Amino acid sequence: MSTTSKAKRAKSSTKRKPLMAVVPDTAAQKPTNAALLARRESAVARGVASATQIFADRAENAELWDVEGNRFVDFAGGIAVLNTGHRHPKVIAAAKAQEDHYTHTSFQVVPYEPYVALAEKLNALAPGDHAKKSLLVTTGAEAVENAVKIARAATGRPGVIAFTGGYHGRTLLTLGMTGKISPYKKDVGPFPSDIFRAPFPSLRDGITVQDALTGLRNLFLTDAQPERIAAIIIEPVLGEGGYTPVPFEMLHALREICDTHGIMLIADEIQSGFGRTGKWFAIEHSGVVPDLITAAKSMAGGYPIAGVIGRAEVMDAVIPGGLGGTYGGNPVACAAALAAIEVIEEEGLLARSLALGDMLRIRFAEIGSRVAPYRMWDIRGLGAMLAVEFVTDFDSAEPDAALTKSVIAHAHARGLILLACGMHGNALRIMVPLTASDEIINEGLEIFEAAMIAALAEQ
Repeated sequence: MSTTSKAKRAKSSTKRKPLMAVVPDTAAQKPTNAALLARRESAVARGVASATQIFADRAENAELWDVEGNRFVDFAGGIAVLNTGHRHPKVIAAAKAQEDHYTHTSFQVVPYEPYVALAEKLNALAPGDHAKKSLLVTTGAEAVENAVKIARAATGRPGVIAFTGGYHGRTLLTLGMTGKISPYKKDVGPFPSDIFRAPFPSLRDGITVQDALTGLRNLFLTDAQPERIAAIIIEPVLGEGGYTPVPFEMLHALREICDTHGIMLIADEIQSGFGRTGKWFAIEHSGVVPDLITAAKSMAGGYPIAGVIGRAEVMDAVIPGGLGGTYGGNPVACAAALAAIEVIEEEGLLARSLALGDMLRIRFAEIGSRVAPYRMWDIRGLGAMLAVEFVTDFDSAEPDAALTKSVIAHAHARGLILLACGMHGNALRIMVPLTASDEIINEGLEIFEAAMIAALAEQ
């Protein structure tokens, strides 16, 4: 190569423009709700339904922002999962601290202290003076399935009795116990045998507590031999069934029936536990002590974990290796759960639930009388686990699912997330985080009132 060529090459290289880092415009690249919805339609199974068509971007306490920057007041709480709110700092800090050590070993292979600590805490919180033990799993349906398995092992019996309107999960066994066809049981049977259904007291249907208990006793005479029944399972407050509390009289009667026949009483507290009703567990309001309790949802402030808490001798009926699961009692979720329980204790959320429930009842009644006379047929629940039920008129008390759906849609358009429930889909359930400020709750109620006015104007 000539000297001249070398010089030209060197000169050329010196003129080259410096490299510049290109910072992507993330705001411009962020997908829209519509784009994400289209991707969802192509990739996600149709059976996985969503109540809204927005996609979450971030959330704090009782507020949520979608990918387009729209803000929402959250009265759904991830379906009763967020009693301590979205991203409570103490819960997030505990989870991150655990992640610095390990995220998974499987308790069945190498056990760890957070699992033991959470079991100890649950045993202490559950009602009853007897010795207790706990099992940790991942989902509410797993908890219910294991509770049944434990009850069968403890009694040597196969049968389970559940109630009309009860919801216990979407696995085949739990669906067999769930007392609502659509959308959960439609087209997916047959379901396991030895599952029986008893009537639930219903003001709407004129079914009293005595009627329900008579139905249960008749079930013993016709289909469910009591000596072959392992467990009676009941939600102390119906969840999907309409946020209807079980009358205390009935819970006491069930306890007596179970004691008479050697049957395990299971309280399904998946949705009602961890302060939602003003007690750690809703059944505490009645003074009844169950043999087994299933827990999940708000146990860990948004992290997936569930459990079964029960009498020590009952819990020990299953042989070693018969309980558990690869992910059961994940250490990060255990750490989050311990922190969430501390938050409930330290921030007085049990008392907050009771006070919030009283306030919400008053406000909903005022709104109903002001803008929707004779359309809000019932305001019910325990603590801050409340439902508002809509009807066409008070005389017929005909369920008005259309009005309920319209209120939800108008509320969503104004920035409030609500969910329906009930056998007829005509009730709104309130699951606002117990950590929500009065200001946020008032904002949500104002939006609800505006949504009611708009929905009624369309009729």
